[in-house]
Amino acid sequence: MRKTYYYIPLIAIIAVLLAVLAFANAGSAQQVTEPLASAGQPITSYATRSDTYGPLYNIPPITPRWADLIEIPRKTLPNRPADPGTPGEDTVVQGAVGSSAGTTLLSFEGINNVNGVLPPDTQGDVGPNHYVQVVNISFAIWDRDGNKLYGPANINTIFSGFGGPCESTNDGDPIVLYDHLADRWMISQFALPNYPRGPFYQCIAISKTSDPTGSYHRYEFTLSDSKMNDYPKFGVWSDGYYMSINQFYMPFGIWAGQGAVVFERDKMLNGDPARMVYFDLYNTDSNLGGMLPADLDGPVPPDGAPNPFIERDDNSEGFSQDQLQIWNFHVDWNNTNNSTFTKMQELATSPFDTEMCGGSRNCIPQPGGYKVDAIADRLMYRLQYRNFGDHEAMVVNHTVDVDGSDHAGIRWYELRKTGSSWSIYQEGTFAPDANHRWMGSVAMNGRGDIALGYSVSSTSIYPSIRYTGRLAGDPLGQMTLGEGTIVNGDGYQDHDSGRWGDYSMMSVDPVDDCSFWYTQEYYMSRASGNADWQTRVGKIQLSDCGGSPPPTATPTEEPPTPTPTYTSEPPTPTPTGEPPTPTPTSEPPTPTPTNEPPTPTPTTPPPTETPTPVPSGTMHIGDLDGSSSGSRRWSATVTIMVHDANENPVANATVYGTWDYRSISADCTTDSTGTCSVTLNWIRPSLSSVTFTVDDITHDSLTYDALSNHDPDGDSDGTSIVVYK
Repeated sequence: MRKTYYYIPLIAIIAVLLAVLAFANAGSAQQVTEPLASAGQPITSYATRSDTYGPLYNIPPITPRWADLIEIPRKTLPNRPADPGTPGEDTVVQGAVGSSAGTTLLSFEGINNVNGVLPPDTQGDVGPNHYVQVVNISFAIWDRDGNKLYGPANINTIFSGFGGPCESTNDGDPIVLYDHLADRWMISQFALPNYPRGPFYQCIAISKTSDPTGSYHRYEFTLSDSKMNDYPKFGVWSDGYYMSINQFYMPFGIWAGQGAVVFERDKMLNGDPARMVYFDLYNTDSNLGGMLPADLDGPVPPDGAPNPFIERDDNSEGFSQDQLQIWNFHVDWNNTNNSTFTKMQELATSPFDTEMCGGSRNCIPQPGGYKVDAIADRLMYRLQYRNFGDHEAMVVNHTVDVDGSDHAGIRWYELRKTGSSWSIYQEGTFAPDANHRWMGSVAMNGRGDIALGYSVSSTSIYPSIRYTGRLAGDPLGQMTLGEGTIVNGDGYQDHDSGRWGDYSMMSVDPVDDCSFWYTQEYYMSRASGNADWQTRVGKIQLSDCGGSPPPTATPTEEPPTPTPTYTSEPPTPTPTGEPPTPTPTSEPPTPTPTNEPPTPTPTTPPPTETPTPVPSGTMHIGDLDGSSSGSRRWSATVTIMVHDANENPVANATVYGTWDYRSISADCTTDSTGTCSVTLNWIRPSLSSVTFTVDDITHDSLTYDALSNHDPDGDSDGTSIVVYK
């Protein structure tokens, strides 16, 4: 950033000298009593389209298609010169790693390049019962054991029937976050229907419950008519969903400033009309770019705390020093004109050099093919925040040139706040050998342990996925543990674009607040002129996470529902309008609790004895009937009748069963006639029949007697029934 000098009074010079003393040590914070700078007026607008729809498991997945390979260009941030200048000495490089690493508890394959795009933009998050991954331009859902439940499908599947560009386009730069405060999921990507011209949109879907295969509140926000909202990055906060964007004037791709946005979280959680508040920072400081908003894990921040945004600045880019800038975004939903975006601090860091390969995208070596992108011009996702009560903490990372030879390592930071300002509590550059480590993501668990995941490569090591970490209380500035491996690559990218990343994701398990989940790209086969990247998801643990985990979160509306597995042969047609109407019985009412025993009915017990509850009786299947509809992709319906021991209808009994087609589970609850139905949609044309089997029945006062199941009309054995096309 170029500076202009003026003649100033002596008293002002003294004041400046006193301020300089605050930076005597690397990592020192400028003591802040007033903001260093403020952005202009906020711009407030409502979502231009919204609705509630689902459940997702009843929406046919839009099949990913690979036509010609599409390279999604990485747009250059401002003031990042090609001339690397004179690299500063990195004084916090870590030389060796510990002898013991963390433990890889689980590793399973994520989405591969089903859409034919570069780069994958690998990102995912974990909830109490699911793992959701998004890549350019697909998503998939797994249970916590790595069993795929839905996908891969195009991300705009979630917006089927929504109308507008969120449904008609599928443009990527996606983010998924589990909002642990609300037990919900947020999935977003941008929409560029007239690219390279505007308008430009952000599409956001908020799950209605904790089940990511259920229903969603869907929103379309119009960001700008002329500025593209590139590289959107999100953070969950107690008063909003915050987003940073790198803006470019289109159609020419000219830098147009950093953007900062917050979306009205409370309204979106309820599916109500919601607003966004937007700050355009170009006129505030045109050199701002590559910011990240803080993303909350653990307890809520202090009441009324603003969301911190951070960017990293290299002195070779014209800034006065290597530093982290901290800006505060405060939103006032009662009067959005009172919202502010203010620069609070500049934290001097230990020296670093981020001019990897002069900004060339062909930088990190592989054993074959072209070199790949280091993306050293910005912070890497996430900027994670935690409130420990006696202090607040944030962790973040970026790629640096360790020794001036374009040797990639990862600079990481832990920032702490105990009063009014932040300081760098510890920092380090992880580069323990000659291999290249980049594209990192870092997170801290509830104990204060820190995990760092990344890509590793060299002329002899295929791009692989590794991690390291440190435990709370270990010597500062060091990743004290050894390197762990999630997967070793066995191939390389042979595409001259060099595109890699653009980001990865380290998340913390909300169940134990101790273990970590990491997702990143790699290659398993020797590529040749293409880009058949793969992704991997790994669950890792740095130390013993023993003890009883907190209880699994429970949905407040729709209960967890059967989740069809669309892993092969997704439906052929691509929805262009309203998708099939969800079957009314697919979202059953909540089963009546079974922990209340019936009222005891003893005769005349002795006064000192406790009456023993007497069961009211049993129930069983009294009839199973099947029907079908459709000629190509067809549907099967089974109606179940539940009787008691006297063959009377039983209401409020919940029936659980399984279809033999892809082992899909289903359940329903009987009405006053003792009947309920389950339906299986989108059965492939080649199948002439499917079988449904009753696995269990629950009721508040009756027990299930499977041996008494029968069917008076003889079209089933009382427990299983075959439905023919």
